[in-house]
Amino acid sequence: MDLLKFNQTRIFATHTVLWIGVWFFFVYFFSYNTTNSLYVTWFSSILLPLTMLTTYATVYYLIPNYLMQKRYWLFGLYSVYVLIFTAFLATVTMIGSFLFISNLKLENTPVMSRNLPFILILIYLVVGLVSFVYILNHNFNTISRNKTLENKILDTQLHLKEQELSYLKKQIHPHFLFNSLNTIYGFALKQSTQTPEIILKLSNLLDYILYQVSEKQVSFQQELDHIEEYISLEQIRFQDTLEVIINKNEIEKNCSIPPMLFIPFVENAFKHGNILNGKLKIRIDFEVSDSHLNFKIENTMISENIDNHQNGIGLENIRKRLDLLFPNHYELETRRFKNRFVATLKINLHE
Repeated sequence: MDLLKFNQTRIFATHTVLWIGVWFFFVYFFSYNTTNSLYVTWFSSILLPLTMLTTYATVYYLIPNYLMQKRYWLFGLYSVYVLIFTAFLATVTMIGSFLFISNLKLENTPVMSRNLPFILILIYLVVGLVSFVYILNHNFNTISRNKTLENKILDTQLHLKEQELSYLKKQIHPHFLFNSLNTIYGFALKQSTQTPEIILKLSNLLDYILYQVSEKQVSFQQELDHIEEYISLEQIRFQDTLEVIINKNEIEKNCSIPPMLFIPFVENAFKHGNILNGKLKIRIDFEVSDSHLNFKIENTMISENIDNHQNGIGLENIRKRLDLLFPNHYELETRRFKNRFVATLKINLHE
């Protein structure tokens, strides 16, 4: 309420200052080549309400209802009507001032006050200036409102994308947890001495999943450690039937990536991979530079399961997440061979 009163007071003060300025503007021009200050004062004072009426009619009626609505023909027509009405009242003002202020003495009237075109020019100079400021302010407010609305839309879209990313990341966890808990259960039944080690590794992975996964970026080494921790858990489950090879070039310490970026590929390799000739073989290759990241993973599998592997929910979620994280700046290719499945990911980190 206080802010509303302040704005109303400010608007009133602005209009008051404007019309005082216009009054002095009239006095200045009508004082040309005359010493009759009384006539100039009264004539300017009488002409001021006419100018205010014309200005407000143009600014608050014609411009918003016709010009802003792109009804140009009606705007032009009604502007002519206003001009005729203004010219009529200006003529009445001239005659009335001559009758009642100059005592019917033409020599007592300033030259400029007897010139109707000049009077109309002065009035419409004010109308034009105020209209220009009004349109300028209206356009500025419109741009500001559009910018605010655009920012709200962008914020909403960003929030939705973050929610979708969070949802896609969370879809990774259940299958991994299910397998890990089954492994712990199996080793616990056997009262294996490896059970505490498995629980510790699982604890480390859960710590990463629960806390680091909420970060937008993590170091590449953190992600690699997470993958190796995951593989070591699976190694306990598969025992001698698992063979994993990880190749990587020298990784810069400041290299960072979104968390949980590669683990879905690794999970898919374990979920859909098959043991052939006594082993499930998985090979992972990393090549990272300042601007590019190349990732490749391949696993052995039975040819009948390749279609399920290639079209599974895991890869679909991976593509959705990559579209959100690296729109138009990544290439994901999956290939199938007789007994192998290969996924290749290339990301332009610079973009």
